[in-house]
Amino acid sequence: MNRPLWAPWRIDYIRDEKESGCFLCRMLGESNDRENLILLRGETCAIVMNRYPYTSGHLMVCPNRHIADLTELTEEEEREMSRLTRRAVSALRNLMNPEGFNVGMNLGSAAGAGLKDHLHRHIVPRWGGDTNFMAVVGDVHVVPEALTATYDLLLEQFQN
Repeated sequence: MNRPLWAPWRIDYIRDEKESGCFLCRMLGESNDRENLILLRGETCAIVMNRYPYTSGHLMVCPNRHIADLTELTEEEEREMSRLTRRAVSALRNLMNPEGFNVGMNLGSAAGAGLKDHLHRHIVPRWGGDTNFMAVVGDVHVVPEALTATYDLLLEQFQN
């Protein structure tokens, strides 16, 4: 089967100069939530869409504070991170009806963290037969929907 994979946003990541500093801190410091794909701002943490997702709906929950070490979370941050993770799973379940989820953190470069200096938890919706083997065999992620379309749909879930 000879079918091309189309992921137009990946070329920006490949060609663009990599941002210096912490992109999560930059995004959280700005007010354009749609452009920055911020779905919900809590008191101590936020829910953000992953700009280079493994699947449609790939979200991250991160503390507003720039910390890298899980043990540095305050109890308030830890509680809100857990509460927002549950809220993200619920929103994704309501909107996308996934068959499962990968939820977790990559702590440090050796563990696969692309952003090792700002703690964040991934929430990745999964479906039986999804195409994420491509990430392993071809260094490609297949996402069937534009990020802003998914953002608009998910935003409705977080505004309720």
